[in-house]
Amino acid sequence: MSNIEVSIARFLLIYLLLILILLVMKKCKMSQTKLLFVASLKMTFQLVLAGLLLEYIFNIDSPIYTFAYLVVMIVFTIHRILSKNKWLNSKFKLITVISVLVSNLFIIVFFISVVAGQDLGNPQYMIPIGGMVLGNTMTAMILGLNAFRETLDGQRYKINALICAGASSKNILLPCVRQALETATLPTLNSMLGMGIVHLPGMMTGQILAGAVPITAIMYQIAIMIAICAANILACFIALYFGYQTIVDHDTQIIRFDMIEMDK
Repeated sequence: MSNIEVSIARFLLIYLLLILILLVMKKCKMSQTKLLFVASLKMTFQLVLAGLLLEYIFNIDSPIYTFAYLVVMIVFTIHRILSKNKWLNSKFKLITVISVLVSNLFIIVFFISVVAGQDLGNPQYMIPIGGMVLGNTMTAMILGLNAFRETLDGQRYKINALICAGASSKNILLPCVRQALETATLPTLNSMLGMGIVHLPGMMTGQILAGAVPITAIMYQIAIMIAICAANILACFIALYFGYQTIVDHDTQIIRFDMIEMDK
């Protein structure tokens, strides 16, 4: 099998589908037509820019540029998570940053050096693997932290009543943490359930199109999905388990709701 290249002219034909989508949205009087246009334009610009940068980095093949690109991805991931959860207090934010760094760097290093058996400075492995792990962690963290906040808001009166009844803050908040973890990891788990039957995932499809042997592509896909699942759960667990304690007054065991609203 050989790598199949697509000409620019043929590639541009895919944008005809956007016209079809716009017609459907207009027919249904949907309000997201502007969002579709902006998202498509932004996606195209970002991916083209990323492609040019990656081509430059691959040609130079220098660990310095590889690690610099990884740092940029990590910074963007953390910025995106924090910008979507402005209600976090300063300690909770710090714990969130640490959770992303510890979990993702561990998983990325383990995958590349142990599973793939490659040098960490290899951009062909470090950048795409790092991007997949960080991107999925970003989504999981945003979902998990939002779910935790919404649970606290929705059960505020129940929580206050339990505190008045003498229940410990740990027993009150751990179910909220558990529910948030389930919300964060559910999309990844559902994707794993249908993988190979409902659809062929992106990494596997890309390797097959690039000419890789299907069984090799399958092994890499299984490995990366387990790595993504592990990174998601580790990051969310560290952030939520240690983060929820920042809103508890450990002397009085009172849950400080003001600690999660000060930055709202």
